[in-house]
Amino acid sequence: MYQTAFRVHGTVQGVGFRDFTQKRAVEYGLKGWVKNTTCGRVEGEVQGNDETLQKFFKDIDKGPRLAHVVKVEKRDLGSEEGEDHFAVRRTSDSVFEAAK
Repeated sequence: MYQTAFRVHGTVQGVGFRDFTQKRAVEYGLKGWVKNTTCGRVEGEVQGNDETLQKFFKDIDKGPRLAHVVKVEKRDLGSEEGEDHFAVRRTSDSVFEAAK
């Protein structure tokens, strides 16, 4: 099981990106979370096997119909357990840098 932090740049707020992300994660059986950040991005953490994570990030790179994804940053957090579902969290400051 791999855990990856991600941050999505572009037109990703106000277009259903968090719900899209959660729907895809649930379809793929992934665990983790997604949220809007106060700096206008979407970020989260996702856990799953390598093949499934590749499919998930292919979808995230496109996003929902009204989104315009410019860049997806990813950071491997190693192998970790702990999440039991995929949640949409409240908007807050970015924690992506702290995830190093």
